Amino acid sequence: MTGPSEELPDDGRERPPSGPPRIPGPRAAGDDLRPPQPLPLPAPRPRVVPDPAPAPTHAVLKSLLGAWALAACSAEETEAVEDHLTECAPCAEEALRLRDAVGLLHPEESLDLKPLLRSRVLEDCLGKRPARIPVPVWASPYDTETARLDALLRDFGDAEWHTPVRLKWFEEERRRTHRTTVAGVIGHLLTVDGMIATALGLDDPLGPEAPRGGPTGRTEHFWSSSPHPTTRRVREPWRDQGHTLVRTVSFAGRGVAELSVDYGGFALPLGDAFLERAFECWVHAWDIAEAVDYPYEQPSGPHLNRMIDLAARLLPGALAGRRRSGLAAPARGLVAAGAPGRTLHLEIEGAGGGGWDIALDSPAARPSREHTVAEVALDGLEFCQLAAGHISPEEAAVGQTGDREAIRDVLFAAASLSRL
Repeated sequence: MTGPSEELPDDGRERPPSGPPRIPGPRAAGDDLRPPQPLPLPAPRPRVVPDPAPAPTHAVLKSLLGAWALAACSAEETEAVEDHLTECAPCAEEALRLRDAVGLLHPEESLDLKPLLRSRVLEDCLGKRPARIPVPVWASPYDTETARLDALLRDFGDAEWHTPVRLKWFEEERRRTHRTTVAGVIGHLLTVDGMIATALGLDDPLGPEAPRGGPTGRTEHFWSSSPHPTTRRVREPWRDQGHTLVRTVSFAGRGVAELSVDYGGFALPLGDAFLERAFECWVHAWDIAEAVDYPYEQPSGPHLNRMIDLAARLLPGALAGRRRSGLAAPARGLVAAGAPGRTLHLEIEGAGGGGWDIALDSPAARPSREHTVAEVALDGLEFCQLAAGHISPEEAAVGQTGDREAIRDVLFAAASLSRL
């Protein structure tokens, strides 16, 4: 071992200094100890601005005019087209023509409200403040059905007005038909509605030479009195007459519903006559729609119920008439007016349905559930087809129990309610 003063031999190797670590002092001037410089950043790339899209050519803009007229262009295309229209007169004229053509694509709006919408609006208005001059309840089905038929006719061209229509009804024991046109059907409605007009003191659409009698004679006179076929011009007088009838009874006040309307062989109170005309208007609108292959809805439930009720109330009289003509079985017994007698229960199912008791032996007898001898169930639409003469009693699919003879007589009486 060596002492503190001993020196180690020099073997050429660098040895660490002895003693405490040396703390560096301030740098002397001239020392080249600068901090490291940051690496240079790469030079920014020049920004590439895309060339502007070329403006659409005249041909392209012209091809967009149709889409522009339909409002089917994008915002950029719309702006380009409209800028072009300010500079190009031919394209501007074409754009106006296309815009007018687009307007023709929208169907003409009818001034007559849709029946269900009309009913809802009227119901809401009447619930808040009653109308000063309301349409009578018994005239409302006629008002609605004429409006519906007029809406169907509104867009008919000349070809549709001359479309063949076959009218059907039941007479005695077989079905009858008559071939006419759409215009001929409207002429038929015009002349038969004219019987209500004359009952109200209004002008007869057939004029002073109108024949006396019922619907058949008046219609045949109308069809034969003109040397030329009936055309679409018949629509306007028919619709004007309908408006006049509804307006007249609305202003007439109470009691007018009992005014008698002469049908030739029988008469009806005015209120029932309006229901009868509403029923025939619907039936013939159905005939027209079928002829032109167009769907047509049945009346609303409340209106259909009123029409069925009228037919049910007319059945005892129709049955008595057939009995007088030898077409129905004789009465089983004499019944005093107002006394209960044999009864058939008629059950109508579906929209507008209900139950009715039909007196069998006399129109003056009182129906009685205790004296029910038969029951018949029919769909409401099928019963209306039967009463319109569109199906025969044998074709009516019915549920029936009880007296078969009474059932047959009532079904044939229902079909006999139809006529030209």
